[in-house]
Amino acid sequence: MNTTDAHPIEILMVEDNPEDAELAIRALRKRKLANRLHHVEDGAAALNFLFGSHGTQHTLRVVLLDLKLPKVGGLEVLRRLRANPQTKTLPVVVLTSSKEDRDLAEAYTLGVNSYIVKPVDFNKFAEVVGQLGLYWVLWNEPPKL
Repeated sequence: MNTTDAHPIEILMVEDNPEDAELAIRALRKRKLANRLHHVEDGAAALNFLFGSHGTQHTLRVVLLDLKLPKVGGLEVLRRLRANPQTKTLPVVVLTSSKEDRDLAEAYTLGVNSYIVKPVDFNKFAEVVGQLGLYWVLWNEPPKL
């Protein structure tokens, strides 16, 4: 889902699982945040969106990042976000099915803001994504750079 020029993109969702992506979009739509969402399906597309010709990284409020992605993994996307002065403070929430201790530890070492294991239950997953969207887009105060 892409946004129109009337609504700045505030959420970048990097998710390769179509069912998880659709459920997350529905949860954000329910909270009237889906029109501010851009969805990509792999890490290479995420990096292209963030650092390519789009020039929208300054409007982003949060990146919802899966770890197990094709082309470029989520941890590498996070590493590149934190290495770039323009995106080093951009909030990143890992939303993944990985419960591996090494993934959790590396994500925090690289500077992730939050690490959430996707709930298996459909309704709980939708509620978690909806609350994440509300918090990061409406309630969180980003630094003024």
